[in-house]
Amino acid sequence: MAKTAMIRTRITPDLKTEGERILKKLGLTTTEAIILFFTQMKLQRGLPFEVKIPNRITLKAMKEAEEGKGLNSYKSIDVFFKKMGV
Repeated sequence: MAKTAMIRTRITPDLKTEGERILKKLGLTTTEAIILFFTQMKLQRGLPFEVKIPNRITLKAMKEAEEGKGLNSYKSIDVFFKKMGV
């Protein structure tokens, strides 16, 4: 079947730039990503991911992470795995 349908949308320039940067790292074009998304919606019969409103605890953790509070750093992945008990 020929690709003849068109999708047009408006988003902020920053979101477009960041999204395209991520897609490039994944080896995808914006068109390919949209086709992938729509294909997954068709297969899943809905959004291909869970959509939830974050609770109070999650919102607090997200805010702290954005502010750099309570984050840990490790000298190596081995040290991290040891700390995690892996």
